[in-house]
Amino acid sequence: MADLRVTPGRAGRMRLRRSLDAAARGADLLDRKLRILRARHEELLRAERDGAQRWRQQLREAETWLRRGLLLGGEDALDVPGAGQRAAVDVSWTSTMGVRHPASAVCAVPERDPDAPAPANTALARAESAYAEAVRAAAQYGAARAAARALGEEVLTTRRRTRALRRQWIPRLEDALCRTDALLEQAEHEDAVRRRWAAGLSDADGT
Repeated sequence: MADLRVTPGRAGRMRLRRSLDAAARGADLLDRKLRILRARHEELLRAERDGAQRWRQQLREAETWLRRGLLLGGEDALDVPGAGQRAAVDVSWTSTMGVRHPASAVCAVPERDPDAPAPANTALARAESAYAEAVRAAAQYGAARAAARALGEEVLTTRRRTRALRRQWIPRLEDALCRTDALLEQAEHEDAVRRRWAAGLSDADGT
């Protein structure tokens, strides 16, 4: 890794100290941000796992009722006029430490047209209701998953930035400051020697 270019003298040392202080403060702030992000990320991961479990459970229930309904009424029982309406999902957003992510998702499933014929049997009616719940659960799971991914990416980015400061940038600044201090100390020592030598010559000339 290349050495830092440092302005010679006390001005360079002052700049290095300011840079080192700024880097240390930045690393501390990133550490704090990382702790907050990790805690929130864990919450979102739990919400994602819970959401996935609810969605899969609801989907299994819907598929079970559908199979029962098809056994009772046959495949023709699914040919219902007016079927195939789309659900609408409304996603609300929030921000955690500057990271924008979904906060929740509300899914509106169209209700059956009052004039449409009812399902051929009770099992299909139960399947219809269960699939509606599965769609709602899928929307909530999707929002939780997207939020967890967004926070997870920010956790990785913040961790990399923190490590770069702690393990690379700050040590380079510290090394450069040590070298600058050593050079200044050597220069001051040589200057003192020259002054003593000049003073000794002056005293010799005055005798």
